[in-house]
Amino acid sequence: MNFVMEITKNKTTIAICGLGYVGLPVALLFAKAGFKVFGVDRSEEKIQKINQGKNTIEGKEPGLKELMRAVHKQGNFQATTDPEVYGKADVVIIAVETPVEDETHEPAYVAMRGALSDIGKNLKKGAMVIVESTIAPGTMEKVVKPILEQESGLMLNKGFLLANCPERLMPGYLLENIQNYNRVLGGMSKKTTEIAKKLYKHIVKGDIEETTCITAEIVKSGENTYRDVQIAFANEMALLCEAMGANIWEVRKLINDCRKKGETRPEALRQMHFPGAGVGGHCIPKDSWLLIYGAKDSIEPKLIPLARHINDFMPRHTFHLLKDAFSEAGKTLEKSKVVVLGYAYAGNSDDARNTPTEPLLKSLRRAGAEIVVQDPFIEDYKTPIESALKGAQALVLMADHDQYKKLNLKNVKKLMRAKPIIVDGRNVFDKEKTQKLGFIYKGIGNI
Repeated sequence: MNFVMEITKNKTTIAICGLGYVGLPVALLFAKAGFKVFGVDRSEEKIQKINQGKNTIEGKEPGLKELMRAVHKQGNFQATTDPEVYGKADVVIIAVETPVEDETHEPAYVAMRGALSDIGKNLKKGAMVIVESTIAPGTMEKVVKPILEQESGLMLNKGFLLANCPERLMPGYLLENIQNYNRVLGGMSKKTTEIAKKLYKHIVKGDIEETTCITAEIVKSGENTYRDVQIAFANEMALLCEAMGANIWEVRKLINDCRKKGETRPEALRQMHFPGAGVGGHCIPKDSWLLIYGAKDSIEPKLIPLARHINDFMPRHTFHLLKDAFSEAGKTLEKSKVVVLGYAYAGNSDDARNTPTEPLLKSLRRAGAEIVVQDPFIEDYKTPIESALKGAQALVLMADHDQYKKLNLKNVKKLMRAKPIIVDGRNVFDKEKTQKLGFIYKGIGNI
């Protein structure tokens, strides 16, 4: 069997499965590097826009629109809904979503299984398949390998190669993260790891750490679980500060500034994370459950599920702060106009996956409030902010978009009703200044 041993721009063809926040920038970077690239996605609308050279990811993504235009002009990237193009590829990279079930928190690999089936049916002999999607530890061995073998009729390491190189991306930094962050790469054979490393070196300037598939799976889900636990600690600290009448933002600053002058030892550092109105995105809300699932028959973790529950509680806590503010104003939530600023889960992004705004909206609907959502990056919510705020009793800030940081609160107050309320879920507004202007202010960890 002749595997794709030599990674060369002129001879190696790459297919990317999934053209979202991971797949699209990866495809563009490989195309810009000189490879022939096919992108496969189920959305016909997205495919048409990409083939016209239009960027399908909104929000502030430095360099992405320019890269899209350059690649479109270059002409070696084609997007399609046809899975038969996998048969033309020497390398297939999988970048599809891997959510978890709402009730059981178990992996919901519908997109992944569908992708693997399509790839397997069309897989070229000697090709290499790389999974960039975040998956539960053990998925490569128990799910990916069996489906590819069954659908292709080929055997691993005899008919095709398989590796795991999980993405490490954040909205707002997509190209920066891909090109400059270190990567973890686990191949199902030493030969696979060597070949995949040569491939990624065409677009990754950071180090590519070689390891096993299972270790790569654990590293990716583990690093996001670490963040989830740290954020949960920050959120619980915020709740404690509210209960004791302290400002979490001052507390956080003083914790993180605990080093003595000139101290450089890493163990002397304290880096308390940011508290807030909730944790969203495709990764953190579900990667803790993926990590746990990998060892579900051996251990019952305590800390990680608790951290998940704390972070899931924060949108409800934001609603409770709003109710307290209405009580202080002598108003009722029912039929009152509440403006929610930010539907995306992260500042300056259009990524609304697992947004904490949604559970807040559910609470507001149950309370009978009149709800207006405004977000400059989400098509359905691009209402002019002035018209959104006009006649509102309360403003709830859920995403720290730059547009919100630049708001003139004097003008905002003129648009709103008497005894206006601000609930600040991201520490964007200054408490003292808002109170001096006549707002009733409630902030996460600072009420």
